[in-house]
Amino acid sequence: MKFGLTYNTGLMGTDPDHITAVAQHAERSGFESFYFSEHIVLYPGAKSGAIEFPPSLAVSDPLECLSFVAASTSRLLLGTGVLLLPYHDPVVLAKRLATIDLLSKGRLRLLTVGLGVLPGEAAAVGVDFRTRGRRADEAIDVLRLLWAGGEDGVSFDGEFFSLERACVFPKPFNGTSLPVHVGGSSDAAARRAGQRGDGYFPGGRLTSAERSAQIQIMRAAAVGAGRNPETLEYTRWGSIGMTAEDVEAHVSNGVTRLVFGPASPNLSEQLDQISDFAARHHLS
Repeated sequence: MKFGLTYNTGLMGTDPDHITAVAQHAERSGFESFYFSEHIVLYPGAKSGAIEFPPSLAVSDPLECLSFVAASTSRLLLGTGVLLLPYHDPVVLAKRLATIDLLSKGRLRLLTVGLGVLPGEAAAVGVDFRTRGRRADEAIDVLRLLWAGGEDGVSFDGEFFSLERACVFPKPFNGTSLPVHVGGSSDAAARRAGQRGDGYFPGGRLTSAERSAQIQIMRAAAVGAGRNPETLEYTRWGSIGMTAEDVEAHVSNGVTRLVFGPASPNLSEQLDQISDFAARHHLS
């Protein structure tokens, strides 16, 4: 099992010294990865299910934060949980992601993309909320095409994006394509993960039966696309208080990575919780 830590800037703040302290302590403690989430814009009344987001919630840009963390660490893999892919131009994004991966020497390996659940957020960036799934599918294809393309350029003619002999350099570290994990709790997300993803990172509000059904959807979609479902990683949200038995239960369900965040806004308590988890699970 691999363990990642998420840094919620809305809860934990955007103080650079705080971010650095948590990231460096996570690295020293043996954690594999470090994640940031994304909301581009909020508004009064923005809700996901029963959860309402305060308009002043300070959700920092995840890619800028990952660049910052990369500069102050040397081993942590970098991840998003999730990047709202339909709200980004994939050509610009391909350059930004490749640059972060290059400068971090190949550590941007846990890019997880999702669709977003706030109609007002889509409207604010000029995206039709109803098309965001199709936009995400095309964007994944465009990203991979650009990363793989050479000096002759690559072309693409889709519903939302069009390229003609486009070249994007530099490439990701060592000229590799970046893995793209798919987040989301819907059946469509599970299918997208099987058809296009390098892994699946579903949300937290699912029953055990729903999770099992979605894994089957993911696997079936992978087989239907001529892909091997056994190569796909399966990431889940966890709790900082998890026991060894809790972790083993996830292992038995095929989970390959657990990601969780400290349960306190206080830096000293966050560091203690990270240390306690690492000691309980023998990470270092």
